[in-house]
Amino acid sequence: MRCPFCGGNDTQVKDSRPTEDSTAIRRRRLCPDCGARFTTFERVQLRELTVVKRSGTRVPFDRDKLARSIDIALRRRPVEPDRVERLVSGLVRRLEQLGETEIPSTVIGEMVMDGLANLDQVAYVRFASVYRNFREAKDFEEFVGKLSGDRE
Repeated sequence: MRCPFCGGNDTQVKDSRPTEDSTAIRRRRLCPDCGARFTTFERVQLRELTVVKRSGTRVPFDRDKLARSIDIALRRRPVEPDRVERLVSGLVRRLEQLGETEIPSTVIGEMVMDGLANLDQVAYVRFASVYRNFREAKDFEEFVGKLSGDRE
């Protein structure tokens, strides 16, 4: 593993342990060249996934991008980080279990919306506003109206 500070190629693992949900291995590393310490995570990847965007372009699936978009929707919401990590890990696992290597972005968006609906209603509406491309206040009203209608 290359050192992110000096670029040295020979870093040493000082400590390894599973993450709380046991979906990854957390490794503390030391660079003998510059003495810097840093953490890496190792996760199982069942298959290489490709996202097919609405425009038809294909890009490699990026777990970090998925986590960032969920974090943006959850900004300043009272949700514990471990619940967010479990959501992201669960979504990735579900995507890998679909058995397809190419996954439409719409499938990923719907899965994220389902996950956020169960995690935090405000984050769900925030994500939906971007994902569904709300343009006017009326779009929000209709969406929240449907959301309120589902609860009755």
